[in-house]
Amino acid sequence: MPPILAADRHPWPRDARRAIRLQARLRPRLRIRGSPSAVRLVAGADIAYDPKRDRLLAAILVFRLPGLDLVASSQVVRPIRFPYVPGLLSFREAPALLEAWSRLALRPDLLICDGQGIAHPRGLGLASHLGLLMRVPTIGCAKSRLVGEHDAVGPRRGDRTPLILGGRVVGAVVRTRSNVRPLYVSPGHLIGIPAATRWVLGLCRGYRLPEPTRLADRLVGRALRGAG
Repeated sequence: MPPILAADRHPWPRDARRAIRLQARLRPRLRIRGSPSAVRLVAGADIAYDPKRDRLLAAILVFRLPGLDLVASSQVVRPIRFPYVPGLLSFREAPALLEAWSRLALRPDLLICDGQGIAHPRGLGLASHLGLLMRVPTIGCAKSRLVGEHDAVGPRRGDRTPLILGGRVVGAVVRTRSNVRPLYVSPGHLIGIPAATRWVLGLCRGYRLPEPTRLADRLVGRALRGAG
């Protein structure tokens, strides 16, 4: 079972004011540089919401490289215990994903999240928060922009442009499939922007989304429909 947390463990606040203070405390601990070495297992994480029952479904899928063979998975259903507040998504979703992580039989070397890394109003999106707590390289790969500005992206797969917030590059806007809307890639923890971009592109196998998060999204979607 993958170990979680040590010094970075913290209680989960129930209100926005305390959550924002915690983000400010955690942000300086991030390490946004380099590239993970010897990655054999890569994981994708995603969440689906069940508003009828006021709960969420979290899933993490683990794949072995280079063939992306599914070797482990974990699903968790939890009640929603934090309100929806823009910029505080990790306080709503991370506890369930951490529980799913703790149930995995194998420890991934790299985790990709459907969410933001440092491309966030306070520099600590879901991927960054999870990376600190899991102590694993993480990448945020979002379908839409939360913060920042960028130039137009070329139409071909692999075209990209920097995502800039307050004069600082916080990620990349990446075309993962020709003539399809780009993704917003930002490092979460223990990885730099160039490496995060390479990993996302390398894991997109004919679809807009990288396979680990695409399949995690499909799994929680099916589970939610089954629960309905």
